[in-house]
Amino acid sequence: MTQNQAGEISDRIAQSVKTRLEQGGDHLQVKDVNGEHVGTVDHLEDGRVKLTKNDSADGQHHYVELSQVESVDDVAVYLNVERSAIA
Repeated sequence: MTQNQAGEISDRIAQSVKTRLEQGGDHLQVKDVNGEHVGTVDHLEDGRVKLTKNDSADGQHHYVELSQVESVDDVAVYLNVERSAIA
């Protein structure tokens, strides 16, 4: 995959997440590659998905790089990495 293709995929993922967040309702869940709950989307910030700190074990915001996002649906953002890879 070329860098341009990767950028296009990231742009599409970012747009999907943004569109879903703009639809209102509850924040999306974030699940890792194993289906484990990682957190809840707060919003997009600086090209990354910012997770709510209320849903974090350490009470801090954590971020998911768009390259770590596999897909998005009406329920969750699904990652292509394990929970331990989230900053």
